[in-house]
Amino acid sequence: MAALASASAAVSEVLAASSSSASKLYYTRYEHRLEQQYLPSIRALITKDLSEPYSIYVYRYFLYQWSQLCFMALDQETSSLIGVIICKLETHASISPPTSRGYIAMLAVSAAHRGHGVATSLARMAIDAMAERGADEVVLETEETNLPAIRLYERLGFFRSKKLHRYYLNGNSAYRLVLLLRSVGPDSALDLSLDDEERQLIA
Repeated sequence: MAALASASAAVSEVLAASSSSASKLYYTRYEHRLEQQYLPSIRALITKDLSEPYSIYVYRYFLYQWSQLCFMALDQETSSLIGVIICKLETHASISPPTSRGYIAMLAVSAAHRGHGVATSLARMAIDAMAERGADEVVLETEETNLPAIRLYERLGFFRSKKLHRYYLNGNSAYRLVLLLRSVGPDSALDLSLDDEERQLIA
């Protein structure tokens, strides 16, 4: 499958009208120099919606190694954080042939700005950035009850690969979703478990 049309992964800042207010948003790639300014806000925004609490080390695990795959939506006037997506890209060698697998770890948008395409824009930017770096596929997990997230990802071309029973610490189950960016081995979509080290990090 061809990569999604670019939402502007190559451009560091993109202006976009926000229909929920008179303000405008701009999208920017995360940079290490922005940690002090934005990491507390990133943690606060994501923690509101996640089923499991993440330590600061989990955020740094992703942001230090894959900052080029992480994007923020900011208020143009105040530079306050509106949305964020955090991802990674690694070689998945447990199948043959190995694949380059992107992973969307976290995606969150403030409640006041939901329903206006912010999450979709962030997801497209991240997917484009992973595709430009040779990703064969992108995977993620989301709670089975999180219908807005499931609909968002399915609109972007993801499909449900498997159901993960009692996946989260709160006992809720999840769906693993997959987006194929190019033709991969026939078994790649069947073996989409996280590495043990990563699962322990996030759990």
